[in-house]
Amino acid sequence: AGQTCSPSTLFRFNFCSEKRTTRPANNRNMAEQQPTPPPSHNAPVIKIDDAIEAIGMGKFQRRILWAAGLCFTADATEIMLLSFLSLTLQSEWGLTANQTANMTACVFAGSLFGTLTLGYLGDHYGRRPAFLLSCAIISVFGVLTAFSTGYSSLLGIRFMVGFGVGGLTVPFDIFAEFLPTSARGKHLLVIEYFWTAGSVMTPLFAFLTLSTSWRLFVILCAVPCIISGCLGVCLVPESPRWLISVGRDDEAMAVVRKAAADNGLNPDDLFHSSVKLKDEHVESSRFSDLLSKKWRKINILLWFTWIGYAMGYYGTILTVTRVFDADAVEGAADGGTPEFDYKAIFISASAEIVGLFVVIQTVDSIGRIPSQVMAYLGGGVFLFSLSMLADSANANVLTVLAFFGRAFEMMGSCVTWVSTAEILPTEIRTTGHSAANAMGRTGAFISPYLVGTNNPIKAVGVIMLMVHLVTAFCAYHLPESKGRVIGHIDDSNHTETDEHNEQEGSEMTFQYGSGSKTPVQPVV
Repeated sequence: AGQTCSPSTLFRFNFCSEKRTTRPANNRNMAEQQPTPPPSHNAPVIKIDDAIEAIGMGKFQRRILWAAGLCFTADATEIMLLSFLSLTLQSEWGLTANQTANMTACVFAGSLFGTLTLGYLGDHYGRRPAFLLSCAIISVFGVLTAFSTGYSSLLGIRFMVGFGVGGLTVPFDIFAEFLPTSARGKHLLVIEYFWTAGSVMTPLFAFLTLSTSWRLFVILCAVPCIISGCLGVCLVPESPRWLISVGRDDEAMAVVRKAAADNGLNPDDLFHSSVKLKDEHVESSRFSDLLSKKWRKINILLWFTWIGYAMGYYGTILTVTRVFDADAVEGAADGGTPEFDYKAIFISASAEIVGLFVVIQTVDSIGRIPSQVMAYLGGGVFLFSLSMLADSANANVLTVLAFFGRAFEMMGSCVTWVSTAEILPTEIRTTGHSAANAMGRTGAFISPYLVGTNNPIKAVGVIMLMVHLVTAFCAYHLPESKGRVIGHIDDSNHTETDEHNEQEGSEMTFQYGSGSKTPVQPVV
């Protein structure tokens, strides 16, 4: 029989010592796992989701936002600089169009390998080590770019920059795993402002430095990642969700208590010394698990969505540069710096601020899936129109089309990032997110050959419209994750049939727990 709680034991979560029963674990290989024994002395147990909800949103998450956000700034600057650096070196080094495309493609090739490697490390060795390693690689090789002595050495160094960029899904996932459900959608989009800052800073850096030295330009573009790495060392702990998933429950509780204190709450009031986190240990994930029957459908849809988003986003950036700077290289003096139309490029880059603002205001009311579908359809239409009118319309019309095209691309890409982090469960989150990102980098790898070579601009517009239609179709069939507990399957209707299906590896249905708005209660 349960015991009556004394007044001294009553605290926020209303824990009482009761006779406890063990619920079946909702894990991949349920039949092979033993039930978790009840904690000693009838210690109250809470779920990690409820603990994250309890600490709320405050200073702790804002610190992580700055560290993770500057990684996004670094990603943007290292990618955006390619449109300026490639044309500058094409003029200075006398490169062909294909060699120029190779400079861009090698970064995306590196990020393809980096996202597969660093994402795997994030699931198996921790989010924090993978995050810091990514920052170190980008910072070191970003600076080394300035010391390139020729075309071949530049390709090798930029490949390694791309390798580091491939790991930047990990800080995004760290931030997502510290957010309470009510704040997750908005704040996972707020982090995208850092990407937009990088997109706007890059043409500004180019305007200030390219006429003097492209080497100074690439060093400036590496600064955001250097700052991010320093903040990561000082401010970013290991994800408690990951710690729980590998059985390090006490360390996870220590992180949660520290987060509560940083947010101005008394951890002793929230989590009595006897309170334990529910053991949610899961087996380590492998890339092959992503194609198991349980996860196959959702991952294939994610992969095609990411391929299309990356082709659309980076293709739009390259198309805008091609339309407004078609004669930049030819008009440059022998071996000189091309004359970029910085005004048009800056205006189109600023469109990302508008797109991000709109999607932050609407994503929680409209939902993740409708937002993606509308954004990709809109981006496709405006990019198609820009390509069709590139040779006939005046500069003002083209600027408007470029502006709205980039705004819609930003809206779609932001929500895809958020939706992916929410859909995937803890045990495969960074592996799955990294695999999706790798597919996206594959699409990005293709984009410079599609847009940056001598393909007719109208043919580019038609192809990109088709890409956007396919992307919208795949996004439409993803599960909606608005207002759901991050990556957890709803077990409220968990039946013996469901257990049998999980044991047999049956396809996972797309139902997600909606989370609790009541005070946290111990698991009984």
